[in-house]
Amino acid sequence: MYFPYLRGKQFELLALRESLDLFVENGHLISPIIEPVKKNASTLIKTLMTFHEYNINYSIILNPQYGDLVHEEKTRNDFFENIKSYLSDYKNFQFAFIISSIAELRKSINFIKNNNLDGYSLAMIHSAIIDEENDLEYIKENKLIKYNIIELGKTNRRYHRNFDRKTIVPLDDSFNALSKNADYLKNEDEPFSEEHLFYKDDGFIGFADYLTIGDSYSETGFLPYAVAIHLTYEHKGKIRIHHFVSDTNDDISDVGGKFYEAIEKLVKWVNLNNIKKTKALIEFENLYTSRHFPGLGYVKKLSIKHHLELMIGELAE
Repeated sequence: MYFPYLRGKQFELLALRESLDLFVENGHLISPIIEPVKKNASTLIKTLMTFHEYNINYSIILNPQYGDLVHEEKTRNDFFENIKSYLSDYKNFQFAFIISSIAELRKSINFIKNNNLDGYSLAMIHSAIIDEENDLEYIKENKLIKYNIIELGKTNRRYHRNFDRKTIVPLDDSFNALSKNADYLKNEDEPFSEEHLFYKDDGFIGFADYLTIGDSYSETGFLPYAVAIHLTYEHKGKIRIHHFVSDTNDDISDVGGKFYEAIEKLVKWVNLNNIKKTKALIEFENLYTSRHFPGLGYVKKLSIKHHLELMIGELAE
């Protein structure tokens, strides 16, 4: 099973909602992890309600590390009560907690105990090594914990051995984020992931990544000097990523023109290399033909949708 990790921004949530038919058609092979970053939860609530309609399994993080809910405990508690009020009798999900320190783990344990979560499944997202025996024992022995999601870049190779292998999902940041979009011109094609090939052999129940976004988080957008479109694709069984970057990158003017330069490269490369057409790729081609620039958020959404359909296809084979 594939666990895509997304923050609760509008276009990321829309990418999930617009991909649900594929989730269902291919046997529910995807379980999204959502880290809410906005105090206004209306788009997130709508997404979760759509998940319920399609019987999608997902994990919703209750102690986000970025965005509006980080520092205000009352706001976080209000957010939890708001989410809980919409759940009704739906049980095909996990309340998730990011374990970034022993202090954060203990806060999460207290939250679980104080908010009567006995009837819900839990997921623990390990972004730090916990070596206090009592705290580890709580995670090992709590039967409500369905998934231990282990961030590979923030723990070590042996850390996952602390937990039941039937609960382990390795989380890797496969996206090589660069500080400037124009920098991708220096390395337009690179490896992305092989986890879909080996997670079962390693004894894990699934694998997770940050899609074509990466782990880095930015609160607001900005006008770029260069437009880059990131597209994953299958090559000899492995997943690679190609970066399509505009050429006129000296200033922030004419973002639409920069987008056209990037999408022209994408469409020509996809056809030249006989890349399998996903719904998102077809939409990219339509945007290129019509010379329409839908905005950078929309472009990001299509990149995510393409990656989701690609991963579903790889797992379904």
